[in-house]
Amino acid sequence: MTITRGGPLIAALAATLLLAACSSPDPDDRGVTDGRTSHWDENAGAPEASAFMNVKAPRGATEVKGAVQINPQEDIYLLSFVTSEKNVEGIAKDLLSGEPLKAKKVDFAPDGEFFKHLGLAEPQTVKGARSGGVCPSCVTDDRRKKVQWIDIYVQALKGDQARVYLKAF
Repeated sequence: MTITRGGPLIAALAATLLLAACSSPDPDDRGVTDGRTSHWDENAGAPEASAFMNVKAPRGATEVKGAVQINPQEDIYLLSFVTSEKNVEGIAKDLLSGEPLKAKKVDFAPDGEFFKHLGLAEPQTVKGARSGGVCPSCVTDDRRKKVQWIDIYVQALKGDQARVYLKAF
């Protein structure tokens, strides 16, 4: 029997590497971050945001865009589309349990730039935008149990069209 020098050391190193490889998180897992950074999930868009919020873009809606930002504590889901004012009122009523959208003065985007990722202006900075927000669990909206909060902004466009901005976490 031949004993090579370093054999036990090499075996220990190989076992350590094998264990590390088996316990490392999959970097392709959409929920994996280094615990300190945020990043956009390149494989998630409008369908994933829509499913999380349980909000569908109405039939005939255009410019449907969505994104998911993965964060250490809570992910942020964005959904935007253009639809008729009539559809907007139905969406707002569904989300806000009867609370009307309120006009807001133009403001800066204090919590970061999210909709810029979709090629849109931040809704807080849009002149004449109406807004509202809801905590689904606070209004016992069982359809949205996983959602802590939804912001809705509506920007009037030409004719009876409007752009809807939804941000949820």
